[in-house]
Amino acid sequence: MQKILDTMRAAQRNEPPADGATRRDRLDRLASLVRDNRDAIATAISADFGQRSSEETALLEVFPSLGGIKHARKHVRRWMRVRRHWAEFWFLPARVALQPQALGVIGIIVPWNYPLYLAIGPITDALAAGNRVMVKMSELTPVFSALFADLVARYFRADEVAVVNGDAEVAAAFSALPFDHLLFTGSTAVGRHVMRAASANLTPVTLELGGKSPAIIGPGARMDHAVERIVFGKLVNAGQTCIAPDYVLLPRNQVDDFITLVTRRVETFYPSIAENTQYTSIVNDRHFDRLSAWRDEAVAAGAKAHMLGSEQGTRRLAPTLLTNVTGDMTVMQEEIFGPLLPIVPYDRIEDAIDFVNDRPHPLSLYLFADDSRVIEDVLTRTRAGGVTINDTLFHIAQHNLPFGGVGPSGMGAYHGKAGFDTFSRLKPILRQARFNGVGLLNPPYGARFRRMLSVMLGR
Repeated sequence: MQKILDTMRAAQRNEPPADGATRRDRLDRLASLVRDNRDAIATAISADFGQRSSEETALLEVFPSLGGIKHARKHVRRWMRVRRHWAEFWFLPARVALQPQALGVIGIIVPWNYPLYLAIGPITDALAAGNRVMVKMSELTPVFSALFADLVARYFRADEVAVVNGDAEVAAAFSALPFDHLLFTGSTAVGRHVMRAASANLTPVTLELGGKSPAIIGPGARMDHAVERIVFGKLVNAGQTCIAPDYVLLPRNQVDDFITLVTRRVETFYPSIAENTQYTSIVNDRHFDRLSAWRDEAVAAGAKAHMLGSEQGTRRLAPTLLTNVTGDMTVMQEEIFGPLLPIVPYDRIEDAIDFVNDRPHPLSLYLFADDSRVIEDVLTRTRAGGVTINDTLFHIAQHNLPFGGVGPSGMGAYHGKAGFDTFSRLKPILRQARFNGVGLLNPPYGARFRRMLSVMLGR
């Protein structure tokens, strides 16, 4: 890995900085990699999961990947422009500027849950910014990771983009390399180790972590619509989504209606869970056992499980609503990352806001409300990495919005121009004019200087 990094750094140093044409060519090849191999990509991901429909992969991974590349290709020349301004008044007629400059070699650590999109997204931003890229794929998706390494080698030179595969020890060594920037997507616990390893080299990091993203159903919200969008956001990829709704806050008198409507919606979306080829499997036995154990633990501690389907020995975990949950249950402490959905009733919207604020800042927050006062109250009084109102998930697919967490859910952001800026050094430049007055500030400091200083200080 160090040799790959050294080769890339030498190429970055010895070749001319990537101009607009070079960057667009790299983005075109990245788009071709995805577009030309859609079927093979879907097949590989499904093999790793045990079952994931090609339609779901197309919607959740191929579509946003190609959209992000198209957006970057369209705007990259404008993003590359030097950003010019006048200097401060007392230094006129000098001009100042910010010159975007590629950082060098970017390291990207990809998780298993969306292995295509969470590789392509940051690669897109890094290439648009003119960098070289090293990517560490997840060992939990070995079929896709091997395919992706092969595809990258076919579409890119080894000193442009390179893929590294291996186990957790390889990932630890990868995060300790002296990259010019390191982006990690994964759990908060692992993110701490990545940041610690990067700190030895003073490598700046962008951490896209997770947490417990709440869905708040406000008073008077359209319940049918809220249920439809929450079920969609929770059950695509069987809930194995870092921004999936993790629990629901709703008015106490609407809990029974919510359960009834969710049951109907699940039956509509995914009839016959165990045999349904459009319902994604849990990625491996360890995660299936973890989720089953958390569900059983909650029930043993007094929660009621409303299982909406039969598993019948498969890794397709039945969607399950959990009522009567308490704060000491694991499902209310840890990010669930699966199709379990705790329900937390509230009496006043202020109680729901307090419930969210009493916990670590989430990666996402979902609010279902039409009352502008409720919307404004929740927006101004809570903190989250991103917010979607009257829907779930889709703020991540908006290329004009930065994506990132806050506090325990992450630091830094990317996507679109935000990603370009993350992987660029905005070099500050001052250009002094041929004729200027700065000589008036030179020593020796006499009466003229003191009069000038008095004016500058506003006396």
